[in-house]
Amino acid sequence: MVDIGGFVLLTNWGVPILAAATGSFLLAVVVNYLLSSRFVFRAGLSGRGFLLFASAALVGLAINVGVTFVAATYLGLLPALAKIVGVGTAFLVNFTVNSKLVFRSRA
Repeated sequence: MVDIGGFVLLTNWGVPILAAATGSFLLAVVVNYLLSSRFVFRAGLSGRGFLLFASAALVGLAINVGVTFVAATYLGLLPALAKIVGVGTAFLVNFTVNSKLVFRSRA
């Protein structure tokens, strides 16, 4: 919601698609780390954890923005719909990376 909502606000304010997709994604990374740590993986917050999470998010950023741009520019989807496709694609990759690497059990 943060990513898509931020993207819609930014594009409505005239921010170009690539900049809006990047900015909204970065804000969503911070919110997602806080929520994922607490509610999904039940892990404590840490600087190291955030750095790992943010590193994984950079891969997601490339996927998210790339898919959004291609879907809007070359497939002709409305920017908000293209962003939903980008978010969904990046979510699948990010969740897998986070569950296998960032928040893996250290038992």
